[in-house]
Amino acid sequence: MHRMKKIILLSLASLIVYAAFFTEKDRLDREVKRLCAIDGGVRVYETVKLPVERFTQYDFISLPYKEIANSEDEYFYESSTTSLIRGNPELVKYHYAVYRQFDGKLLGEIINYSRRGGGIPGPWHMPAFRCPKETDANLNKKIFIKESERHYDSISSKLSWR
Repeated sequence: MHRMKKIILLSLASLIVYAAFFTEKDRLDREVKRLCAIDGGVRVYETVKLPVERFTQYDFISLPYKEIANSEDEYFYESSTTSLIRGNPELVKYHYAVYRQFDGKLLGEIINYSRRGGGIPGPWHMPAFRCPKETDANLNKKIFIKESERHYDSISSKLSWR
């Protein structure tokens, strides 16, 4: 009887380990980490100083999508979402890039990978895993800098107390 309990406990422990490490969801999470290590993340190629008026109260700058940008827009973004594996769970690659209009220069980009789904179906929020954690808003904050912040730093460094 005691030996039977050990066998049952060992079997349960084995099932738990198997479910935790070898399910499709966990396999895709490992794939997200692998792909992210290859080319994921934020890359800033050039920063731009803009007047404070261009930012919202939350330090956000609004950029038009390339397809709706007009000739007066100085900057625009492009984005794409590519399904690498469809189903439940699914694996997705997201690319977001910011460009300067007049010369078409790429100012920065972010590549995210994410696994969506893989949990028990129901009316609740679908589980997900993303790498890196940064978003396109983080990229915009790294590219676009408030002009007054830099201006203030240069003025304060020139002031001296007498």
